[in-house]
Amino acid sequence: MAERILVLAVDIDNDLYRKAKINGPVIGRNDIIKAATQLAIADPQETDANTMFEAVKKYDELKSKKYNVRVATITGAEDEGFQADNEMSRQIDILIERFRPDACVLVTDGASDQRVLPLLKTRLKVNSVDLVRMKQAEQFENTYFTIIEKLKEPHYARVVFGIPAVLLLLFAISYYLSLGWQFPVALIGLYLIIKGFGLEDYVLSSLKGFGTSVSRVTFTLYMSSLLFFIMSLVLGYGGYTHSITITSNVLVQVSYMFESLLLLLPISIVLYLFGRLIDMESRHYKYRAINQGTYIGYTIVSLALIYFVSAWFIGQIYFYQLLIFSAIAIIGGYIVSFASSALKRRAVRHAKLKDKNVVNDIGAYIGKVTGINIKKGYLMVKTDYGSTLHFDIDRITNVSDKIIIR
Repeated sequence: MAERILVLAVDIDNDLYRKAKINGPVIGRNDIIKAATQLAIADPQETDANTMFEAVKKYDELKSKKYNVRVATITGAEDEGFQADNEMSRQIDILIERFRPDACVLVTDGASDQRVLPLLKTRLKVNSVDLVRMKQAEQFENTYFTIIEKLKEPHYARVVFGIPAVLLLLFAISYYLSLGWQFPVALIGLYLIIKGFGLEDYVLSSLKGFGTSVSRVTFTLYMSSLLFFIMSLVLGYGGYTHSITITSNVLVQVSYMFESLLLLLPISIVLYLFGRLIDMESRHYKYRAINQGTYIGYTIVSLALIYFVSAWFIGQIYFYQLLIFSAIAIIGGYIVSFASSALKRRAVRHAKLKDKNVVNDIGAYIGKVTGINIKKGYLMVKTDYGSTLHFDIDRITNVSDKIIIR
């Protein structure tokens, strides 16, 4: 039984620091008992304290069976998103560097904490997952108080109270400005698209980049982009209201709206993406800069296609002209894709990628680069388990002291 086992408790939303002012990772049986006790005193209804006690119990069981075992607790972040994953990845690396475990036993109090499983499996063999279930009375009162306690946590409060509050404000503003129900519904649809396609981190990083660019030349580009965007919305709304007076065909009305909206919207998007391109280049994020240039090309092509289809619906161009313009747009898209791939391969050819560590976009370690096939366009990455994985060069998002792939 020489296998080294790490019993790992997880506090993904970092209640340990928020309520007991204890930073992770917490290592060792005695320190975990002390930390869990302080957390239980600070909040007797906190399930993370019970998770830590369960990890100690599991440690004692394995220790009594003569296993070579260690126990630790890692913490994440309050938002339970990218920041939490990144912090857990950092703490896992610390534990692996210190103990060199061969396998792990994960102790968790719910499904949300199992976000750590992908981070662990790229580094360690996970022997088992121990789910801690609290014994709750079945009376309605206990359920009620459990819900109330959860609603005090910012993550759940934003969902339960924040989103309905925003919806009510949108409908109130729309009613006051006589915009009808379509305006708030369109904003709700935009939010659902961002949420559904997992674009929250990108949008938040973009807004953060906008805020920190005030002292840079890109601030002018971002402000110009915002003004053109507002003007595009005004033109789109004007095109829609005009179309109502001349036709009752909903498809034609929508086409008029898009035809007016897309007069200035491409300028807004290109200015924004060009500002991002300059920001990425100034920070030496060469691969992200290449991606940003690719987005500019794809945006122009996509919006051009939508514009031509709208123009055909309202009778401004003939069908054969639509086919010609669509073919030109598709060829343009292929050229953008080819140029992006060529630029990335050129950047890879001149970069020293061999022997660099490779991680994914949430910080999980994958392996080390052992070779590069420029002709076929992929990296050869050897994992800690001895297997070799191939990753397309297009998946690289950044190269510094390590390689980040999506």
